[in-house]
Amino acid sequence: MDRRRVAALVSLLLVGSVVAGLLATAGGDDADGTAAATTAAPESSPATTTTPPPVDDSSSAASPPPESSTTAPSTTPATTVDADTPELPNRGPHPEFLPVQEWLQTDATSFDDFDGTVVAVQFWTFGCSNCQATYPHMRDLHAKYSGDDFEIVGVHAPEFDHERDVDAIAQAASDNGLTWPIAVDNEKLNFRSWQDRRFWPRIFLIDADGNVRYDHIGEGAYDEIDAAVGALIAESKA
Repeated sequence: MDRRRVAALVSLLLVGSVVAGLLATAGGDDADGTAAATTAAPESSPATTTTPPPVDDSSSAASPPPESSTTAPSTTPATTVDADTPELPNRGPHPEFLPVQEWLQTDATSFDDFDGTVVAVQFWTFGCSNCQATYPHMRDLHAKYSGDDFEIVGVHAPEFDHERDVDAIAQAASDNGLTWPIAVDNEKLNFRSWQDRRFWPRIFLIDADGNVRYDHIGEGAYDEIDAAVGALIAESKA
């Protein structure tokens, strides 16, 4: 073989070796490049969401943003009138209080002795279950308001003969804590003259000027009666 062929063959072998080396190097770079890319761009994590704490409605209501810097302050005065207070029209002077058999639990000898005082006149009889149901309220009313400005006068008008017994009336009052003045109206003169339609129990409120301002038949309306008494006392002091 001449030198030219040997040289050509050697050159061909060298070229082949170089090409094979380049191909092997290129394949490794591609794998490394893929791994690098994966490392450089990790999987994205989901966005973090933070739940806000619940709004305290009471604090929000306590400090609302001002609607306008020119809002005028409220000028509505605070009310002092009991929401249970009924209408208290002046119905004119109370009927004449007619003579009674006797007075219990008081030094009074006449209804006139209570002039200038707000008076709750209650017609009752100790054997009446409806009257008995009012005892707790009447005790509360007396404890709350009794004094120089207010008095209860219980007008005891019997329904049955045994309720005419004065000692039995006094005992019933004592047993049930009815400590206010009691007019024993055994002849029912006031029971009839004060009522066109006659009921047990029935309560009239008389103002300090002697006028009928309230009238309630039967049980109930206790908050209303309480508020009415308070209003009439306040009126008498105005």
